[in-house]
Amino acid sequence: MKQLIRFLSAFFLALTLLTAVGCASTQKHEATGEYVDDSIITSKVKAAILNEPGLNSAEINVETFKGIVQLSGFVSSSADINKAVTLTRDVGGVKSVNNDMKLK
Repeated sequence: MKQLIRFLSAFFLALTLLTAVGCASTQKHEATGEYVDDSIITSKVKAAILNEPGLNSAEINVETFKGIVQLSGFVSSSADINKAVTLTRDVGGVKSVNNDMKLK
């Protein structure tokens, strides 16, 4: 009976450690919590761009990884690029903005 309890204890400890390691963040992989945070940031940036008159949100792609937002796509003017970058920087949780937008 003692051996069974020891085995089960060791098994559950190993399972817990593997689960924790599986959810950990690496340089190229996000932890579950980071992924959720990045999804929220992406949604907030898209909403800010959508609510801005003059910006065509369908032309601006937004991706977030570990709080770093990448904007890409084609826009009509340099003013649109500047406005999109400014709106993105104002969103909570954004660490930095990578601007890959191009003029049409």
